[in-house]
Amino acid sequence: MGEKGTQTRDSLLDATQDLIETAGYFGTGLNTVIAAAGAPRGSLYFHFPGGKDQLVTEALRRGGQEVSALMREVAEAAPDTAAAVTGLLDALADRLEASSWRKGCPVATVALDISASSDTLREVCSDIYRSWESALAARLSADGHPTPDDTATAILALIEGALLLARVHQQREPLERVKRVVATLL
Repeated sequence: MGEKGTQTRDSLLDATQDLIETAGYFGTGLNTVIAAAGAPRGSLYFHFPGGKDQLVTEALRRGGQEVSALMREVAEAAPDTAAAVTGLLDALADRLEASSWRKGCPVATVALDISASSDTLREVCSDIYRSWESALAARLSADGHPTPDDTATAILALIEGALLLARVHQQREPLERVKRVVATLL
């Protein structure tokens, strides 16, 4: 694939990633993706012959990888898990606020929309969440925490819930409260 083809493919993925995060699976139509990407209709089917589900799958994976990279970046600079989670919450709060409260978790909207009707997309969402839990559990384990798996799940649930509440309330306070709870928990 040439440079122009790669740019078109990336534009379609960028547009899809933005749209699914803000509007969910059902709120993201292919015509909207094409318009947002500024791409010809034929390029969508050329790059994503599996249609909308392939496009959404790849966009979800990209979003999941971006959060994973953010988690790694914050964790490398943090002395312990509590500081890593606090740093992650700050970064996610900044991202949410910068998007005018439209972008919380890059996976949650699709997970909520589609988990009961598409095993393929549900599994993609599950894989992403599991990778984040594993990263948290590994850090907790390295810090000597007695129940790293259970605590990782609890922390991820706190983060996801706080992102939802912050998005709905259009304020950082739910994320700030979770930071205080995480400090107590760890």
